[in-house]
Amino acid sequence: MSPDAATGRVRRYRVPVRLPAPGEEVPIEDAGGLPVYRLETRVFAFRTTLLVRDLSGQTVARIRRPLPALRETVVIERTGYPTATVRRALSSLFRPRYRVDSAGGDLEVVGDIIGREYAIRRGGMEAARISRGPVSVRECYGVEVAPGEDAVLMLSVAVALQAFRTGAQAPPVTRAGPDLSR
Repeated sequence: MSPDAATGRVRRYRVPVRLPAPGEEVPIEDAGGLPVYRLETRVFAFRTTLLVRDLSGQTVARIRRPLPALRETVVIERTGYPTATVRRALSSLFRPRYRVDSAGGDLEVVGDIIGREYAIRRGGMEAARISRGPVSVRECYGVEVAPGEDAVLMLSVAVALQAFRTGAQAPPVTRAGPDLSR
């Protein structure tokens, strides 16, 4: 849990809209503009993995797409926490819907048709809200996390939704070698 979880206040964060390029880091900031986490992209073999790191450089969450998946799926792995799986709901034609399956409790994510607003709900109660707003000067999503909720999980879900929207994939692998086409 993040430090403000015990205070009973809503915690606000800014998550960048643009996912970082491989090897690049971008900050996840609190409402005051101070960095609290860093988001980094790594490419391993045929898949892209997004890492959420704290300011000391420790990985607090790993977000990746499993290779064999029938539906759009993103897995959120955390040390010491159960794995969470984010899946697009089958009935999500006009209203984006996702399910987050976790041993810590299942979540439902519901968004609007243009993807500027998402509500993350646990048992019908709002656990977090993700909003881009009509105009975003800094190209960030606002993420509000309810008191008592796990901020790292909610921020990871927000990053996973952005990965769904952008179709984040590993770049194609090419092999350098002699040109045998002649």
